[in-house]
Amino acid sequence: MMNRRRFSLAAGAAATLGGFGIARAQGDTPLVLGQSAPFTGPAAQLGIQFHQGAKLFLDAYNAQPGRRDVVIKNLDDGYEPERCAANTQKLIEEDVFALFGYVGTPTSLAALPLAVKDKVPFIAPLTGAMSLREPFQKNVFHLRASYNDETALMVKQLTHLGLKKIAVFYQNDAYGKAGLDGVTLALGEQQLKPVALATVERNSADVAQAVKTLVAARPDAVVQVGAYKACAAFIREARKAGYGGTFFNMSFVGTQALADELGKDAAGVMVTQVVPSPYNAANALAREFTDAVRKAGGGASANFSSMEGYLAAKVLTEGLRKAPGKPTRESLIAGLESIDRQQFGGFEVSFSARNHVGSKFVELSMLTGDGRVRT
Repeated sequence: MMNRRRFSLAAGAAATLGGFGIARAQGDTPLVLGQSAPFTGPAAQLGIQFHQGAKLFLDAYNAQPGRRDVVIKNLDDGYEPERCAANTQKLIEEDVFALFGYVGTPTSLAALPLAVKDKVPFIAPLTGAMSLREPFQKNVFHLRASYNDETALMVKQLTHLGLKKIAVFYQNDAYGKAGLDGVTLALGEQQLKPVALATVERNSADVAQAVKTLVAARPDAVVQVGAYKACAAFIREARKAGYGGTFFNMSFVGTQALADELGKDAAGVMVTQVVPSPYNAANALAREFTDAVRKAGGGASANFSSMEGYLAAKVLTEGLRKAPGKPTRESLIAGLESIDRQQFGGFEVSFSARNHVGSKFVELSMLTGDGRVRT
């Protein structure tokens, strides 16, 4: 466990929003990864933290002699699909080597057809939606478990405790529907259905009607499928309305951002995680990551989102190392496909020619009122 540290926006903004000159993958010029993600708006911490973690790894990777630099050209989409599609088109036109670390289901879905059309590798999007995994695409690689995996663990835990009246508060878009589908599927396997549903619009924290609807249903627990601003607003308002049940959040919520938003109101809130805890010193990946954060100084913070970015960059460069011949998009795909049951500090990643989902790891964590995360 580690006390929460508010992400250093002042230090991170320049690094996060600074660009790199685009260069083709030839000679000694850098290999450029294109990233469209939210760096402003209500979901900004998701993009900032993931990017910071990835950059933390790549800075250390690039500092080692004999290696071709790998850098990130990142553009702000504000978690809006139309902006993401425009950013993606721009990045492809600039001939980035690969697309990397996109944040969100609706935005990633907007980018996917462009990446597939031009056969650009699309690596480690921060989403667990099945719509990005099926049908299989040769150029798309997922590092994290699916939302179906996350919601299955939630429902298993709740029903094991005898809590069967489960409501769903979800974002009114492709991400929210993906989470709702996962909960519905998991409940259906036990002959159950959600007792109530309510929505919030993307990039909004207007939760008044949702609170009224779900509190009236008196559920044992509420599964939340949204970003941290809206989910925090719902938790605060539901508790003010007298709701005393349990809140379960999906990993995409942004654990540290949610804890920061809620403060002492975070106590007892559950979040599924798709990477190991960065606060567990018994884990080799966590030790490596937190040591890198410490050495980097004030521009980074150890949390689940930044560690996912760190791990994603680590896996991508391993794909480059295994790539046959000079780095090309095709050789990167081949290199990633050759990662078979490989350990990254105790986190197993396995790809193949017909499987581009690297992990199904999911575990539960609980927030405390003093900013800690227990796993």
